[in-house]
Amino acid sequence: MVERMDHMNAAGPCTRWLLAIVWMMCAANCGLAQHRVFVTSDRLTLGTERLRSASVRIGDIDRDGDLDVVVANGRHWPQQNELVINQGRAKFSIIRWLGEDQRTSYACEFADFDGDGDLDIASGNDMAKGQVFLNDGSGQFRLHGEYGDVSSLRSLLAHDIDQDGDIDLIATCRGRPNRIYVNDGEANFNSGPSFGRNTDSTIDVAAGDLNGDGHMDLVLANRDHQPNEILLGDAELQFSRSVPFGIGDEQSRAVAVADLNTDGHLDWVVANIGRANQVFFGDGAGGVAGSAEFGASDSQTYALVIADMNNDEVLDIVVGNLNQPGSVFFRREHEMNFDEVPFGEASASYGLDVGDLDGDGYVDIVVANSDDMNRIFLNRPSQ
Repeated sequence: MVERMDHMNAAGPCTRWLLAIVWMMCAANCGLAQHRVFVTSDRLTLGTERLRSASVRIGDIDRDGDLDVVVANGRHWPQQNELVINQGRAKFSIIRWLGEDQRTSYACEFADFDGDGDLDIASGNDMAKGQVFLNDGSGQFRLHGEYGDVSSLRSLLAHDIDQDGDIDLIATCRGRPNRIYVNDGEANFNSGPSFGRNTDSTIDVAAGDLNGDGHMDLVLANRDHQPNEILLGDAELQFSRSVPFGIGDEQSRAVAVADLNTDGHLDWVVANIGRANQVFFGDGAGGVAGSAEFGASDSQTYALVIADMNNDEVLDIVVGNLNQPGSVFFRREHEMNFDEVPFGEASASYGLDVGDLDGDGYVDIVVANSDDMNRIFLNRPSQ
């Protein structure tokens, strides 16, 4: 946009007028006029406490047609995880504790783990066992059991990794073995294979079939100046083939996969600390066909989501940052040119999720902040 405006300023008055009309028409056609803003208020918080929240997830737990929220609290310090119930139109008037224990939670993930049609919850904790809570269908949860090893868990992904029809758990553990927990179909999780190296500082993981062989692969976001990598999987849940990507010295915090350039191959987005965030384009064979950067050169991005934020059928990128406002990066058509729209104030945003909380047809943002209020940002048209 800056380059185009410089050309306009260098032209004569009539030319500038004509160019301005063309530019406005292009902006409307390219979706720039469809940009949104993200607003909050003192009422758009998840309670009034400043907890050490690490992640947040959105889902309809009571099947009433609106979206509720689960918040994982504590990180390294035991705190209570919370369910925040939507009364409609983003009015969150009820908070319930999830379970009786206070644990050092980094993650709470929604999925139908027992196959009964409602959303259950799995929690993942730092140096404490994970827990599985089953939903009775009305949004009331009971503890089903514990799972996993006592380890330095940093993230949890609910995904059918063995493709047997039920949802498994994939756990990353900083400086310790990452682990797959296999669901027996009744929400009991048995320890499956580990992945990556036992000393990897893996903070987040995404899953998808990157090479088209019908088996799930993993994309790892690593910290501590370790290479990020793709792990190509097989039918036995073995991930022995590694494909590094990036410069090999990143400090990455989050990763998500989607077909961003609509070529039929999965791509992935990586959130970085101390450098620009990155988009990597998959080549369909498990490798990288190209890459692009977005955001500030000193980004401190801890969380990201890929979603269509302005209903133009083009996927955008939402990020949450440390000591920087969050941002939505709107894409222009199917190109990797971004228009950044910041939201909120500088905070320690460890997690975020998106969903239509107020029922207006546009997805909103919920952010999990550490030592600050957890906030809702409603998606509104720009003026």
